[in-house]
Amino acid sequence: MALTAGTAAPAFTTKDTNGNSVSLADYAGKTVVLYFYPKDDTPGCTKEACSFRDNYSAYQGKDIAVFGVSGDDESSHQDFTSKFNLPFPLLADVDHSLMKAYDVDGGGYAQRVTYVINGQGQIDKVYTSVNTDTHATDILADLGL
Repeated sequence: MALTAGTAAPAFTTKDTNGNSVSLADYAGKTVVLYFYPKDDTPGCTKEACSFRDNYSAYQGKDIAVFGVSGDDESSHQDFTSKFNLPFPLLADVDHSLMKAYDVDGGGYAQRVTYVINGQGQIDKVYTSVNTDTHATDILADLGL
């Protein structure tokens, strides 16, 4: 069962596509779109990532950070990012600590759930039913952008 809107987003620190350390605290004051997906370079996950890629410019300049999260390692994320020209970082959750903290562990892979976290670290919106083709624009519409 995913976390609910109105609760504090669990703090985290993990590595991104390029091995850089990323913490939720680094984005205080900004909106964070944290989308969990099962696996790199699979049909639904590719559609979802490309939805964010194709609409990424609408997120830029609005203090919104987008992160994809799966249990894949940095090397897999690098290949996926390169193959589909993803302009945002993917977070490597190889120990599944983020999946567990955000209650999206699907038994070895992440369930497809997205959290919109406000600048104060509170979860504003939870998406447990995702249309992978339109997810990025659905979020933008909900944010009034």
